[in-house]
Amino acid sequence: MAIKVEVFSTSTCPHCPAAIEAAQVAKDKLGDAIDVESVKIDDMEHPENRQRAMDYQIMAVPTVVIDGEVSFIGAPREDELIEKLESLL
Repeated sequence: MAIKVEVFSTSTCPHCPAAIEAAQVAKDKLGDAIDVESVKIDDMEHPENRQRAMDYQIMAVPTVVIDGEVSFIGAPREDELIEKLESLL
């Protein structure tokens, strides 16, 4: 089963694109071993995203959740994220 990576962000966050990019680089490197989802908590068409953030008690973006656990608050470096994910494989 693939490791689930959720990147919580907002459309106005200046650091969120770096977190999303780090997750994409990890996906490119690790392939099907991980499943990456970008979760915009200010997307009015998907109010359930805000509830998901509240369920994880997320207070800041970007936040990276790996397999249901908050793993990074702020944008991780690509190598940090890949190292964390590889340790879970």
